[in-house]
Amino acid sequence: MSRVSVVIRTKDRPWFLARALKDVASQRFPVDVVVVNDGGDATTVESVVAGSPMDGRARVIHLPAGEGGRCRAANTGIAASRAEFVVLHDDDDLWRDGFLASSVQWLDEHPDDIGVMCRTEIRYEKLVNGTWTTVGIAPFWPELARISLSEMLEVNRAVPISFLYRRSVHDEVGGYDETLDAVEDWEFTLRVLSRHTIGFIPDVLAIWTQRPSAAGAEANSMFALSAEHRRDDSLVRDRELREWVVREGPGLPLMIAGEFARLRVELEATIIRELSRYSPIMALGRRGVRAWKRRRGTRE
Repeated sequence: MSRVSVVIRTKDRPWFLARALKDVASQRFPVDVVVVNDGGDATTVESVVAGSPMDGRARVIHLPAGEGGRCRAANTGIAASRAEFVVLHDDDDLWRDGFLASSVQWLDEHPDDIGVMCRTEIRYEKLVNGTWTTVGIAPFWPELARISLSEMLEVNRAVPISFLYRRSVHDEVGGYDETLDAVEDWEFTLRVLSRHTIGFIPDVLAIWTQRPSAAGAEANSMFALSAEHRRDDSLVRDRELREWVVREGPGLPLMIAGEFARLRVELEATIIRELSRYSPIMALGRRGVRAWKRRRGTRE
């Protein structure tokens, strides 16, 4: 019996799925793998899984086209999982050797942590001769020293590939929010962190691949769904703010919003003042610049 269930979400990306299955197998750690085909071609997915090195350890669930989505795929895989721990391994991301062993060891040694995250590396990829090839590497939040609720409220500092957690937490906080098209992992992490601690392994054991030039099925969600990320980030924040205001009143949010507005005005004034030292146009100020542009346009 494996202690870890790996949920792989995939859709019409057979090359990435094959790489992901090989990546999981290379961990040399007993796992229960659930591949969730999010409306893609079922025959292709079955063929890739059958030809993988998983030796029958991977089960496949097919969601009907148009009836899935990132969150439903995640929840479907988790519902079908059997192990004590669970991790989302999206088909285009990767692990370094020892991710599973180190993460399970951490949770065994820290029973109060509901999960554990590790330091993550961004790996930029480009299509070269039909193969997605690494063309650059960058650290993801290199200054990260712990998983903090206060920092996570500001912006997401983690990705699913880096997060192994106890499956039982879903009985407490629920699944991934299927009303969202993006940021579902961030929203889920916030719910978890509001009740529990998450450990942190400082070693780089997870790899988040990015393909800024890719389009269609091979694109990253952070690029292909950039508008959805901005929208759903705002939706999550507004939803939580409404609950606060109903319960506590608008006083504190009003004070915070007013302070941020004041700081923004001061920052803009400082930027203009500093730039004016080097640019005579900026020294004119906003009204002066607009007048200068009008005169310039008239002359031309």
